[in-house]
Amino acid sequence: MKLRPEQVAAKLDRPGPDIRLYLFHGPDTAGAMALAARLAKGVGEGAERVDMDGAMLKSRPGLLADEAASMSLFGDARCIRVTGMGEESVEAVTLLLAAERAGNPVAAIAPSVKGTSKLVKLVTASLNAVAVACYVPDAAQAAKLAVTMARDQGLRLLGDVPDRLAAVTAGDRAVLASEIEKLALYLDASPERPRDADGEAFNAIGASIADAELGGIVSAMIAGDAAAAALPEMPGGAIPVLRAVARRLLSLAEMRADIDDGDSVDRVMERHRVFFKEQATTATALRRWDATRLARALERVRDAERAALSGSGLGEVMTAAEAIAIARAAARGK
Repeated sequence: MKLRPEQVAAKLDRPGPDIRLYLFHGPDTAGAMALAARLAKGVGEGAERVDMDGAMLKSRPGLLADEAASMSLFGDARCIRVTGMGEESVEAVTLLLAAERAGNPVAAIAPSVKGTSKLVKLVTASLNAVAVACYVPDAAQAAKLAVTMARDQGLRLLGDVPDRLAAVTAGDRAVLASEIEKLALYLDASPERPRDADGEAFNAIGASIADAELGGIVSAMIAGDAAAAALPEMPGGAIPVLRAVARRLLSLAEMRADIDDGDSVDRVMERHRVFFKEQATTATALRRWDATRLARALERVRDAERAALSGSGLGEVMTAAEAIAIARAAARGK
């Protein structure tokens, strides 16, 4: 089955025994992970989670059905999360849906799978599985999402703060949640102690980005200049660089999609209001980057940003590595 957006919450919050597989497909990995976490919460607080990935199921396709039917050692609720699922998992999903029994729901995250894939068609044709398309929200949707997420933290976003949060996070739910949490901590907000979050508070947590300072690095990465992208001193640290790159990749991905639908480069740039001084470099980038490579690069940038936000100390290292990797990927497209 295919779920409409308004049906998703009820299905995840109260998962029924009739649904064996929840397939979250599309490029919004952070959104898919959030939905998988919501399903796990719906299964029950303290439910045991079993993690797998697509490569594991490719070599052992029967494992998914086996785990879905197995009992927890202590009789607790269980759920299974599969990351990186792709077309290689069609056999595993087929076995799961055809199995005699399966008591543990499966949340499958498939960022590279399209709606026309064999996997999605298999799931939508089944009565005991559901498919949910996950796309990065646009600016308006991200602003509304920010308001909702902030309300859950006891924050009332005032003025242009929702729009600024949407812009600075490029619609990534995980990063958006982190920024809202920072605001809530700064204002000592909670559902029991609601607080107003205005532009002054937003500025205080350092969420704004100095795009002009980052332009050279971002342009070098997108253009394939690994030497310039590897500059040792990155202004503002890892997160501003990663966010600026993510916004650029998202913009290119939107334009690339229009081109793949048959529009010319010039018409697409005009529709997206590309600044005239940037039209030449943008046209070159659109010729170098296809949709698949843009999606892959964006996912890697988001992974690096989440590492930076985790405080693990890996953010700066991953940023430097991704800067060079993206530049090299662009160079290969020349």
